[in-house]
Amino acid sequence: MTEQTSIPSGDNRELKESVSDRKISWLERVLGPENYRIIKGLFKTPASIVGFILILTFILVAVFAPLIAPPVGKDPYKIPRDGFGGEPKAPGSPWKRNVPEIPFWYKTLTGKDEWVHLLGTAQGQYDIFYGIIWGTRTAFKTGLFVVVVTVAIGVIIGSVAAYYGGWIDNFLMRVVDIFMTLPYIMMALILSAVLTPLWGRSLMPPLIAMITFGWMGYARIIRSDILSIKNRDFVMAAKVSGVKNSRTLFKHIMPNAIFPTLVLASLGIGDVVLSFAALSFLGIGTEVGYADWGQVLSFSRNWITSLDKYWYIVVYPGIVLTLFVMGWNLVGDAMRDVLDPRMRGKS
Repeated sequence: MTEQTSIPSGDNRELKESVSDRKISWLERVLGPENYRIIKGLFKTPASIVGFILILTFILVAVFAPLIAPPVGKDPYKIPRDGFGGEPKAPGSPWKRNVPEIPFWYKTLTGKDEWVHLLGTAQGQYDIFYGIIWGTRTAFKTGLFVVVVTVAIGVIIGSVAAYYGGWIDNFLMRVVDIFMTLPYIMMALILSAVLTPLWGRSLMPPLIAMITFGWMGYARIIRSDILSIKNRDFVMAAKVSGVKNSRTLFKHIMPNAIFPTLVLASLGIGDVVLSFAALSFLGIGTEVGYADWGQVLSFSRNWITSLDKYWYIVVYPGIVLTLFVMGWNLVGDAMRDVLDPRMRGKS
């Protein structure tokens, strides 16, 4: 007696429920299911889309800064001055001295041939428009540089502590605890002030200070994630197979533990820019007149009691700084929701 296999035919509801007929797009085939899920999740919510639009806008401004605000002199980051008067000028005031080259888009958009201070001037007649446009490049340089270096330091220290454990873990974590007890902005201010006579007034003193006191959070979060992964079956199989410790750590463990750190890093870019602006506002770091949003804000210190008249020296750089930080925070929140395993059913 031969065994017969029943072949579903016709309108078989159980077969439709058990076999997926979802169409796979070409992008999913190229990226793979997991990467496609991440990319789709990042652009799923309106908040994340707004965040990406803000970041893309700032990237375009930074890239095309020479076309938007043609540089004056040899150093494009030096904000051009319309004389040396102390009282700020209102938006729309005409240039009188050291008039920069008129950009190609100006006549088309305004219909005027005379180049004016579009956003007004700050104390010392520094043009606010130039400070904001070229300050975008400063924001990206400082934010990305500090985050990349602090993430690298934190990941190395945290992963070594978690993987090897024992006295190495105790020693490294006690160092982390000591650094975390120090107030971040105060220590960055002190170290930056100490380094300024050695390096001169430049980007390096505040950058080194923020790196020195900014890596501990990454070390702690990567350590906790590695501790939860290092005893799993695929890691034990790699050890039994004779794989070197360094290869096991960076080849098998790190790719599965790095995502929460990346989320924290995306949120950290905005925090770094805010901290750098705070140091610039306090007069630490770059020389006076350098294109930096914090320094543009610092020009308003003597006019705080008259902001009803000189509101523009605070409002314009403040709005730009807020939008920049908001963009990174919105993208960081979207990354957290997509990369968190507990949220995968919702993304």
